[in-house]
Amino acid sequence: MDPSDALRRLCRLLEAADYQVSELPEGWVATRPSKHRAIVLLRELRSPRDVEPAFPSDALHRAIVYPDEPGDVARSLAADRGIEVFTPATIAFALGEILLGGPEEGSSGPSGDDSLELPPAAVPPEGQAVRPRLAREEAERIVAEPGLRPVLRWVPYFVASYRVRAPSPHGGERRTSEHLVAVNALRRRAESWAASDYELVRRSEGSVPEPEIGSDEARAIATEWICRHHTVRVDHTEQHGGTVVVETRRVPPQPEDVRVGPLGCVYVPFWYFEGPAGRVVLNAVTGQRYPDDEEREPPR
Repeated sequence: MDPSDALRRLCRLLEAADYQVSELPEGWVATRPSKHRAIVLLRELRSPRDVEPAFPSDALHRAIVYPDEPGDVARSLAADRGIEVFTPATIAFALGEILLGGPEEGSSGPSGDDSLELPPAAVPPEGQAVRPRLAREEAERIVAEPGLRPVLRWVPYFVASYRVRAPSPHGGERRTSEHLVAVNALRRRAESWAASDYELVRRSEGSVPEPEIGSDEARAIATEWICRHHTVRVDHTEQHGGTVVVETRRVPPQPEDVRVGPLGCVYVPFWYFEGPAGRVVLNAVTGQRYPDDEEREPPR
């Protein structure tokens, strides 16, 4: 199927799920204000830096759907901006969470108040693992590179619920929302999780790598990422004589606006494809593909 046709079909799915879809010169933007979610669908490869202005300023969950693999540089730029990256080969694994959403997205809690109480633990204290969603055969179809031998390995993550009161881009009411943050305990890098994607099961006995950081360092990494991820653009307009001056500032949440709950360690499955030509790493839960130097190999 032509990538543009696939993207048009995705637009129709998003519209059926109450997204507002608008056409852009480079593709489409789909927004779901009630969930603070926005998705940009591109007809051609573009830098996330160029695409970012298409997102609404109040979008907390941002994603780009590329027509093809965008490459390492684009993925790194997107990650630095808290933007998820999908391709036609990987979007299917996230459609459930994108179309249905979960209570953790844009939620103010069951009471609907603006409470910033400490959230409860996201994972039980005993050893936990995430159930793989990609079987070996599915992973091989996604990678589609002959000669690479797949091996399933486990990577430790520190996971926590957090509540944040994000700045309002237009000076309106600031609402508290609750989400999940996960810190890769080998790469020291945080990312957003959707609870619907990660089914936790009791960790079985076996050889798994120990985290290379402690919970205190993981909490510091998570807090820094949360503030960056929930930073908004605020436009301040002043008139000087006959000239209107618009100043745009990036305003992050303050430390008192963030509450990170107890951290628990879980193990996430990754498919490592190794061969004479190199290595490809695939998240066995989301289907996200990493270049050779993007995801560190856990100890054997």
